[in-house]
Amino acid sequence: MNSTSLMTEQRIIPSVFEHPIRIYWEDTDAGGIVFYANYLKFFERARTEWLRALGFGQQVLLDESGGMFVVSETAVKYHSPARLDDTLVVTAKLQNGGKASLTIAQRAYLRAQDQADRLLAEGTIRLGWVDSTTLKPGRIPAPVLEALK
Repeated sequence: MNSTSLMTEQRIIPSVFEHPIRIYWEDTDAGGIVFYANYLKFFERARTEWLRALGFGQQVLLDESGGMFVVSETAVKYHSPARLDDTLVVTAKLQNGGKASLTIAQRAYLRAQDQADRLLAEGTIRLGWVDSTTLKPGRIPAPVLEALK
């Protein structure tokens, strides 16, 4: 594996990454309120875009290293509901990192005009690095670890 090829255009990003999400019908229940499990999908999208902003596309990581991140643990606390047509900001921030796993702190806020953003949900997601064929634990590629410092 050529570690430099894992890198795409690396950018300096803030310590807390933000990703906007619009709420559509498909995200809600019959009452127009976001179904609770969809926050995990929103967190996934923000983590994927965070890695992309660091210069690492998930498919490139898979193709070039033969490995991938998998979710091994989640904890989510719900504070307030999001509704149809709301605009959210979902954040991702490295909380803890090791050579084989990462813990990401994530939050979803309602982006409100003329008032402060309102916290809707927050949680932590633990990711492990595995070989994509055997699903056995492995080491996160060095360029990814470097970018997370």
